[in-house]
Amino acid sequence: MSILEKIRSKTGLLVGIVGLALVIFILESLLGSGGALFSGQDMEVGEIAGDKIDYTAFSAKVNEQIMQIQQSNPNATIDDKMKEQIIESVWSQLVNDKVVKVQYKKLGIEVSEDELYDLMLVHPHQYVIQQLTDQQTGKVYDGFAKQDGSLDLAKLNQWVGQMNAEQEKFWKQLEKSILEVRAAEKYNNLIKKGLYVTSAEAKDAFIAQNKQVNASFVMKRYADVSDSTVKVSEDEISAYYNKHQGDYKVSQTTRRIEYVAYDVLPSKLDYEVLMKDAQRATDEFKAKTPTEDSSFIAQESEGGVINISNFSKKNMVIPDSSVYTAPKGTVFGPYTEGTFLKIYKLSDIQSIADSAKVRHILIGLQSPKTQQQRNPQVAKRVADSLLTLLKAKKANFDSLVKTVSDDLGSIEKGGDYGWFNEEAGFVEPFKNAGLKGAVGDITVVPTQFGFHIIEVLNVSKTRHNAYTIAEISKLIAPSGETTQEFYKLASDFAGKNQNGDAFNKNVDAEKLNKRIADNIKEGDKSLPGLEGAKDLVRWVYKAQKGEVSPVFEFKDKFIVAQLVGIREKGLVPLEEVRADVTTKAIRDKKAESFISQFTSKAGSSKSVDDIATKMGLTTERTENLTFSAFNVAAIGREDALIGTALTMKAGSTSKPIKGDNGVFVVHVESVKDAVLPSDLKGKQLEIERMNGGRVDYEMFDALKEKANIEDHRGKFDF
Repeated sequence: MSILEKIRSKTGLLVGIVGLALVIFILESLLGSGGALFSGQDMEVGEIAGDKIDYTAFSAKVNEQIMQIQQSNPNATIDDKMKEQIIESVWSQLVNDKVVKVQYKKLGIEVSEDELYDLMLVHPHQYVIQQLTDQQTGKVYDGFAKQDGSLDLAKLNQWVGQMNAEQEKFWKQLEKSILEVRAAEKYNNLIKKGLYVTSAEAKDAFIAQNKQVNASFVMKRYADVSDSTVKVSEDEISAYYNKHQGDYKVSQTTRRIEYVAYDVLPSKLDYEVLMKDAQRATDEFKAKTPTEDSSFIAQESEGGVINISNFSKKNMVIPDSSVYTAPKGTVFGPYTEGTFLKIYKLSDIQSIADSAKVRHILIGLQSPKTQQQRNPQVAKRVADSLLTLLKAKKANFDSLVKTVSDDLGSIEKGGDYGWFNEEAGFVEPFKNAGLKGAVGDITVVPTQFGFHIIEVLNVSKTRHNAYTIAEISKLIAPSGETTQEFYKLASDFAGKNQNGDAFNKNVDAEKLNKRIADNIKEGDKSLPGLEGAKDLVRWVYKAQKGEVSPVFEFKDKFIVAQLVGIREKGLVPLEEVRADVTTKAIRDKKAESFISQFTSKAGSSKSVDDIATKMGLTTERTENLTFSAFNVAAIGREDALIGTALTMKAGSTSKPIKGDNGVFVVHVESVKDAVLPSDLKGKQLEIERMNGGRVDYEMFDALKEKANIEDHRGKFDF
């Protein structure tokens, strides 16, 4: 296999989407989420920096990427998850082109041909090295590696000089990715270099971390007075809202719904019918021979799952102690276990070792070195051939482990994972080869991973019985008739409640449980407790406030929703946040009252103990408080108290001050000043590094906000 094929197999879909995936990595904070039938609706997928994104053009880019992936890897499966990643990549590339690259152009940021050459072949960028490295072993591919496993530049240059057409395609895509990365690095570094920290700033930061105070305080908490006892007028609510509008601005449009869910549950008749069928399966199971069990289990179990496992007395699954004395072939059940009816057969009883030690060689169904699939027949033929060589002593087990085994995790250990028992996390056939085997046995054992050549190295002298249990699982599911009955209930509710007033009235009348889903974004694919909610979300963004939805079907329930809240990007209207604003206005009114109480009752007293007595409160203490602290003991977050205490002198007492949790008076008992170092350059560099670390995401958030990005991909299917 060529080096290129190895690289492509390890990086998966590199040729098609590596550049776009890299942009996602760089611009992670810019990513949104992104598909609905769209006849008659606006054909704009979104808007980026004033440029409208047309559905047809965007869809063409998505299809182009899918074609590139399929061309580079004909065996690639473009499932829903992969398609979402491709859609995300295309969107991210558009954001990069229209928002970020514009900044590069303004600043004259370029990557010259000489610089690109250096980054690719002279001093390879880390991303180049990453693409030439086996991600599982962490080692550079053999065709590019020195003896020590590092990248050999001579081999890389030789390979580049001999590239075929396909390899050139890969290399050009890698060059494009490096151009993207390097330009982003230059832009980021320009901003980082501009974030200078003065010595005064460094001094303040040092003091904030190291100056400490011990203080006592008395606080009257807002929670001590019920909100219901404080009346605020409409003018006071409006005044608070107008003063704090910055707290009620949102950067993304969201919706809020209230909904009722009709959970589709099996009826009593459904259960009786299912139990009758389970009894039939139980009777037939008794008549099956061991060779017939697997096919019968697959026929009768949910999803065709065949479950035949070993158990001991410690973890026996059958809830009947007679299993330990019953003869092989005994059938138990049916039992109701959660949402399943279970039927068990005692298939076999064997005496096995308590523990064993083996070594193995894996001929896998997929090579971890190349990611290429291997035909099971071919894998078995290879394993059988190696077994013959080992038994004839024409091959060395240790050598084969190092040169042939596909289990990378055990190669360095000679294929040996040490002692294990039946509770170990290995697959059953692997464990059984050791626990049921004898020292010196060498066998070929098939598992879902491939074919293992297993040699038993040792077994414990102590043994116990292992019970092989075959299991049939039947889902206790509602019948079609029952499902239709629940749909009719939901449909009737939706039909007679076409507006919000009727919806709310009948929710109460029918004693239904009204649920809430808030902060729904246009591109959401699921909501809490509701997987696959794309169609519901689309309705939400088409509906008017107060509108009631048709019935939406989910896996195990029917939903009828009412759109109760619309929050457009920008300042949220007062009515949408009235409850929160009212609560905050009540808190402010409490603060005014509490301050008045402190002033009238405590007078000019400077003793917090005296003030506490007069106010009927308790004195509290906090020690070693710093300006950079997040919490105050027994209170939690209380920035006002921290800031006040750290600016006061020892022995002084504050006036009553409004905090987030209540009104307080604080007395500073002692102050331990920070001892400044002779040189603050270290602190300056520390803060600069910290600020620089914020650039990578905060910068793109700022660019995104400035670009006024609108993402409407959720309306479309691609």
